[in-house]
This record gives sequence, structure tokens and C-alpha cells, in this order.
Amino acid sequence: MEQKDIDEIYMRRCLQLAKNGQLLAKPNPMVGAVIVSHEGKIIGEGYHVRCGEGHAEVNAFQSVRSEDEYLLSKATIYVSLEPCSHYGKTPPCADLIVRKGVRRVVCGCIDPFSAVQGRGIERIRKSGIDVTVGVLEQECLMLNCEFIVRNMENRPYILLKWAQTANGFIGYSQSVGSGKPVLQISNAFTKMLVHKLRAENDAILVGRNTEEMEHPRLTVREWSGRNPQKIIMSSTYKTDSLVDGTLCVKSLQHLIETIKRQNEKEQKICSLIVEGGTHTLQTFINAGLWDEIRVETAPFKIDNGVAAPQLPHNVEVVKKEIYGNTIVTYKRL
Repeated sequence: MEQKDIDEIYMRRCLQLAKNGQLLAKPNPMVGAVIVSHEGKIIGEGYHVRCGEGHAEVNAFQSVRSEDEYLLSKATIYVSLEPCSHYGKTPPCADLIVRKGVRRVVCGCIDPFSAVQGRGIERIRKSGIDVTVGVLEQECLMLNCEFIVRNMENRPYILLKWAQTANGFIGYSQSVGSGKPVLQISNAFTKMLVHKLRAENDAILVGRNTEEMEHPRLTVREWSGRNPQKIIMSSTYKTDSLVDGTLCVKSLQHLIETIKRQNEKEQKICSLIVEGGTHTLQTFINAGLWDEIRVETAPFKIDNGVAAPQLPHNVEVVKKEIYGNTIVTYKRL
């Protein structure tokens, strides 16, 4: 087996480990690390469990048994994201790797965070350790797309989501919908997936019409985890805060400014789901303010209704799942 193939095997394990930090690592990235002896045996593993605690490399080294420490001088450490080189809430992992004296470092991708951006790799290489960068690079970058968007564009990762009929309607029209204003499109299983998605994101936004017609709770009821911050976008509401901690913003610009203020204080809104009606969703699409679009399509049709938003032209399908209803995930080209 070629070294490239071997490196990919262990990097996939790093990605598996990293995903365990999905809920608690924020606002830090998800990172996994694997330490492999010169004989190909995994002697240590770790991931970034919680913001403020040990990074993946720290936990991987701590997991190495005392009787295996002598193997480190000939070992390779695989890390899905470039080891940090700065002092934050924890010391630099690049320095730790140098002290441990491993033979080789394999890194999935460079850290886009301004305090790192290649400095960790440079520090390790200057110590004489062999470094390989870019193994499963796209997979490693995709794992932390929220972290990357926040650091590169200074805004949360934005996911637009809607459910539609087979002929492209998201709800009954007002004339048809008298007496039955809400069209049930999601089935029991896909509804559970929506609640799972909410648990994985920090905030969720709807427009005024959705709020006043449906009064959605937007909570995690059929999954475990924290409820996302509820946000309503309306030019008519006069205050920034409604009852029960709901935020109100007047426009897209006001939304971004409000989230920046929130993040400068204590609450970190790293990711945002937009679930509103066609007008609200199309506003985000027209402004180009989106990173991912998720569309659920039911197998049935209705005669008339509210048309779903129009997908932008610069999208590609990255995932298609069928649960009775079909869920298609789009990303930017």
C-alpha cells in the first residue's frame, strides 16, 4: 500500500473522532488526532471535546500508555486541522508536538484562523519534523465550514431550509388555505431530522408572516440538545428583543450587526438556520447571503399554493437522502 493511501486511512479516523465535538467544541473548530507507531499501530487518539479544554493533539498524547511512550520518537501524528501556534485558552499544540519529538506530522488542512494560518506548520518544520499537508483536504475543510465562514467572512454560517410539495409549493395560498393555514409536508421521520438539525445550530430565523400565522416554537422537542436562539426578521417590529428571549431584526444588515454585537459579548452565534416563508428565504438568496440550502420534497402535489423559493444558479448537489420524502443538500459551486 502506498504512503498516500495509508495517510488517508488514518486521516479518515481523525475526521471520525473530530465529529464527536460537534455540539461542545464551538466556537472552536472540530479536530481529531491519531498517533500511529512506525509499525502502523494506533497508540493514541483524541479530539477537541469542549471549548476551553484540551485540543485534539493534547488529548491524543495523554491517551498514549506510559509503556508506549518510547514509540513516539518514530511515530506519526495525524491531525485534521493545522496545530495551533498561539496562546489562547490553552498553550500552542505545535510546541507540544515538537516537545514530544514525533518523527512526522500529517495535517488535513491549514487553519484559516488569522492567529495560525500556516504558522503552526512552519514552527514544526523548523524543529526538523517532517510535515505533510493536504491529506483529504476538502473533507477536512468541509468538516469546519462554519468555523471557516466565521473567520473568513465575519458572519455565521447560514443554512436555508424549506419543505415543498412535488410540484413546488411550500404552503396553501390564502384563498385555498382558509381553515387549514399550515400545510404538513414533513413526515414523522424528517420532522425528527429537523429537530436534530436545530440542536446542531445556534440560531434559527423566520419572518413576521410565519411568526404571526404559525407561532412556531422552533425548539428541540424530538431530539436532545439546546434550543437554538429564535430570531424574527420584520421591518415592523420596534424592539430588538421580544418575550422569552426572542430577538427581532429589521433587515439582513441589522441581522449581521446584531449577531456581531451578541458575539462580542458572550453568546456565540456561529451558525444560523433560516426557515421562513418564500419572501424571507428569497431575500437571503437574492443577497447571496447563504452557504448551504436544504430542500425537503414530499411525493404529493396540491392544486394551488405559495410557490417555493427559486434556487440560485451557482449550486451543486452534495447529498441526496430519501426518507419517504427526499432531502437534497446544495452548496455553492
